[in-house]
Formats: sequence, structure tokens, C-alpha cells
Amino acid sequence: MRALILALSILAIVNSAHFAMAGLSSTPRETLIPADTAIATDEATQKTEEQIGLTKTKRREVQRRLTRLGFDTKINGKFDESTRAVIARWQEKNGYPTTGFLNATQHKVLTDTSANAGKSGHQHRRRAGGRARYSRGGGGPIGAIGGAVHGVGRAVSGLFRR
Repeated sequence: MRALILALSILAIVNSAHFAMAGLSSTPRETLIPADTAIATDEATQKTEEQIGLTKTKRREVQRRLTRLGFDTKINGKFDESTRAVIARWQEKNGYPTTGFLNATQHKVLTDTSANAGKSGHQHRRRAGGRARYSRGGGGPIGAIGGAVHGVGRAVSGLFRR
């Protein structure tokens, strides 16, 4: 029995060795920059932002999306000075006039860009074998054996798919 467990463990390690060599991707993320220069130069004002009809909940969502894209801000549903500064930094990075206010086009681009960023993060976890995040916590020797058996199962099933 011990020999079987040892053999299965070795097979699992050999099978998963290619994951260790993968590393982080150096491919830059896609950014959505408006193709139409008329849209890009359309300056956002308080009036254009009011036309979007952002409720407190929608403002929180804008703040979440900015944070997801790396522009950290408080998520409180209020567009105070710090949030306006973050919006202005996002506008500057994306080629918009830096007003700190949003217009409908900018709001849509922000929504689409952050949605794509969330999807690519999910796909990255899936490619990296995202099971560790949802682990059931079976640590110790029992967890190691289960992981080895799972790895061998994938290796064996891979042999029969060809």
C-alpha cells in the first residue's frame, strides 16, 4: 500500500511540474481607449455626470470598478475630493480630459474595462489550476495523498484523451 501511495505521489509531482515552470505572464492587459477622438475629447462635467443618473449604489459600483483597475478609493457611494482625484487619474491614463467627473461614454468604458479585468483574472486563476483557492483544507498526509491521487487521475485521463 505504501509503495502505491509513493508511486502515485511521484506521478502527481511529475505531472504537475509544468505548472511550476509557467510563471507570471508578461503580456500587457488590453486597455480600452476610445477610437473616436471626438468622444475622447468630450469633456465630462458635473452636468454630464448628473445625466448618467448615478444613484448611491451605482456610485459605489464605480468606486469598486476603479479599485479593481488599480485606482484605489473608498467605496462609500460619495464622490468626494479623493474619489474625484481617482477619477481624474483614471481619465488621464485613458486619454480623457482630467476633470474628475464622468460622462456616459467614460462610464461605459470604465464599466466594460473593469468587467474585462475581472474576467481575465478569473481566467488566469482557472489556467493556474484555481482549485487551491477553494480547497477544503485537507492538510497533512491525508491531504497530500488526496492531492497526489487527484494529480494522477488527471495524468491518467490525459493519456486516454489522445
